[in-house]
This record gives sequence, C-alpha cells and structure tokens, in this order.
Amino acid sequence: MNVLVLNASYEPLQKVDLRHAIRMLVREVAVVEEAEEGRTIGSFPVPRVLRLVKYVAMRWRHGRRPPWSKRGVYLRDLGRCGYCGRRGDTIDHVHPRSRGGRDTWENTVLACGRCNNRKGDRTPAEAGLRLRWEPRVPRWEELAGR
Repeated sequence: MNVLVLNASYEPLQKVDLRHAIRMLVREVAVVEEAEEGRTIGSFPVPRVLRLVKYVAMRWRHGRRPPWSKRGVYLRDLGRCGYCGRRGDTIDHVHPRSRGGRDTWENTVLACGRCNNRKGDRTPAEAGLRLRWEPRVPRWEELAGR
C-alpha cells in the first residue's frame, strides 16, 4: 500500500510505502490528512495521505523535466491507448526503435494490444492509425499526484 505525501503547502511530492509513512509519523515530520476508517497501526491511523509539517523546497525539480519511465507514460496517458482510447497495457514507440526511435516522452504513448499489433514496426501513418493526442513531457504533479 502506498501513501501520498504532500508538502506543507499541499502540493503532492511523492508516494511512500506504509512502513515509511509510519516512520514519518513517529518522527513527527508529517501529519495524517486522510486515513483508512477503523484501521490503526499501534496508536496511528493507517494513512492514505500525509502532509509534511515543514515546507520542503523542491528546487531540483524546477527547470528539469521528469525522467522518462513506463509508469510515467501510463500516468500521463491516464491508462488509455493513444490510438483508440481503450485501456492501454503496453508502451508504443511512435517512431519505432528499429528506425532510430528512442524512449522519450515525445516518442512514446500507451497502447492497447490490438493497436500495438496493428501498428507493428511502422509509423502511425504507415499503419493507418492516428494519435488521439500529441505525446508530451508531463508535469511533475501528474506523476506524483496519483
């Protein structure tokens, strides 16, 4: 179970496992914003969302784009295929890797198995497919707030 950690200003920062969340509560660096009803660990409610007591400056994020990841593509595309809009379950390279395409935000979309097989080792235009949206670099909040 993952717990969302918010900055003191209520901005999403990251997700941590339950063990780490309880350690944050014990050290009193965070407070529970949302908890599971009726469940406790010792004297602490089982948290879903924590908020830091003191503001943490995240200067390293500003001006730097998030590193590419498969999970990030899934979050950015909201779990939907970039070609048909159904539930996506695989990463597709718009410009195929065999033709020099890379693992970048602008070159990858989530795809369902059907569309991914149809596209194969071709560009969307060659396969008769159209992207529903232009692949882009996501904001940090899109990757941390889910």
